[in-house]
Amino acid sequence: MDMGCDFHRAEEAAHFVRAQSALQPQVALVLGSGLGDFANQLTEAVAIPYDRIPHYPRATAEGHAGWLVIGRIGDIPVVAMQGRMHFYEGLPIEQVVFPIRVFGRMGVQTAILTSAAGGINRDLAPGSLVVLEDHINLQGANPLRGPNDERLGARFVDMSAAYDKSYREIALQEGRRLGLDVASGVYAALSGPSYETPAEIRFLHAVGADVVGMSIAAETIVARHMGMRVLGICCVTNMAAGIVGQPITHAEVLETGRKMLGAFGALLQAAIPHVAAESVRRIVP
Repeated sequence: MDMGCDFHRAEEAAHFVRAQSALQPQVALVLGSGLGDFANQLTEAVAIPYDRIPHYPRATAEGHAGWLVIGRIGDIPVVAMQGRMHFYEGLPIEQVVFPIRVFGRMGVQTAILTSAAGGINRDLAPGSLVVLEDHINLQGANPLRGPNDERLGARFVDMSAAYDKSYREIALQEGRRLGLDVASGVYAALSGPSYETPAEIRFLHAVGADVVGMSIAAETIVARHMGMRVLGICCVTNMAAGIVGQPITHAEVLETGRKMLGAFGALLQAAIPHVAAESVRRIVP
């Protein structure tokens, strides 16, 4: 996709979304498999089906409802995606990350990207929450490939601090205060939709991955390209292939994600006000 065209499409979609609510979101949430019901906790909520938003791609994966919800968490205005697009759905990578472009053009400064994930680190049992400190992109695609449009961001993007340290510390502190099973770790992004083989999981463990999934990395790259700060949170819904010798099913992933919604929601409810305040402190000297 031509990046200049991408700018105008993102601008048109952002204009449409802004017109649906008087709220100006400070934080964008991307809710992963089994986690979309968190958007039901937003107050003053306006829900927009993806197919009404100009140029917006459709979410086709099971467990991804396909609604954009604008509302509040406490006093903080947020925009939440109930379901994301995945590279494995056959979309060009530019379409997978198009919602992040839209949020950037809406003026959102903070992206909280979430997903279900498989546990590689044996200390991360199903039910654990992992705050991301870094990622390994093995999807075979980078969303910044091709002509660059300076209106969206610089040609070369520093990824040495892709996941904001201050945000990570807030999430870990709030999680521990709530008594949740929360840790930090490295996310490996693969294209899917097949789950990984045991040999691939041994490889990912050897190169430093703690969890594995099929999203987040490309969205993070584009968020950083647009100057947004990123908090990544994964819900460990299953142990990765070969760790416990049991087959993996998407039904298990969705069910465990739903069971984790209470802890996940409590963490977001607690962390978002502090993340928003930290964002303001960074902007205002």
